Amino acid sequence: MNYGNYVKTGLLMAAIVALFGAVGAALGGAQGMLLALGFGVATNFAAYWFSDRMVLRMYNAREVDASSAPQYYGMVRELAAKAGLPMPRVYLIDEAQPNAFATGRNPEHAAVAATTGLLRVLTARELAGVMAHELAHVKHRDILTSTITASVAGAISTLANFGMFFGGRDDENRNPVFALLILIVAPIAAMLIQFAISRSREFEADRGGAEISGDPRALADALAKIERYAKGLPLETAEAHPATAQMMIVNPLSGGGVRGLFSTHPATEERIRRLLGMA
Repeated sequence: MNYGNYVKTGLLMAAIVALFGAVGAALGGAQGMLLALGFGVATNFAAYWFSDRMVLRMYNAREVDASSAPQYYGMVRELAAKAGLPMPRVYLIDEAQPNAFATGRNPEHAAVAATTGLLRVLTARELAGVMAHELAHVKHRDILTSTITASVAGAISTLANFGMFFGGRDDENRNPVFALLILIVAPIAAMLIQFAISRSREFEADRGGAEISGDPRALADALAKIERYAKGLPLETAEAHPATAQMMIVNPLSGGGVRGLFSTHPATEERIRRLLGMA
């Protein structure tokens, strides 16, 4: 097993927690830090606990079974068995853009969803690669990871807003320029770390999915095909709710969204290169 992405995720998680500590010490003190963290956890808990219901309803996903979608459902069942996972609920979304995502607070409450466009344009091998990628997210508990990072990032933003509106800690020795810099830079830094963690988890899901399916080249081919189609077929729900775009296997937003440090997804070309290196 390649532990590189796990180490990177761990270091990034440590970085965002350290940033929270630094901002809290500068602006809120211990009490302010606890209040901000509590607020961050509270605002993200519902999204974590009810993530499957919320996002599936948002996308008007319909649940399928062995009788309504035998090939698709059977494929997910076979891949889940290979991954050592409980059978997730399986959904279809009536959208032309090929894409897919996984949701649910843990493997026992997981769901995977694919658009009808995905089933239409991919071969069986490519579709298996994509669904294996989504099951890897479930196996790695990436919904929990994203919730933790969102909670800490939210707490940092709360502290910064507190400092902006209420002046932060009453400390005569505090440098006002430094405090102002923290107010501006800290939320941006938290967001950048959050996005970096998301990209790291995508790389790890690619690797894990390739191992589950045993066919890294099929996933590489699927990513290339999805990227090509996604540029010309808008996914209206994702456009209306861009926060859900990070869940998709490929960024579904028009134009692919921003790249680099401000992107939730790694460059597709780099993902393909790494997968072909496993083939």
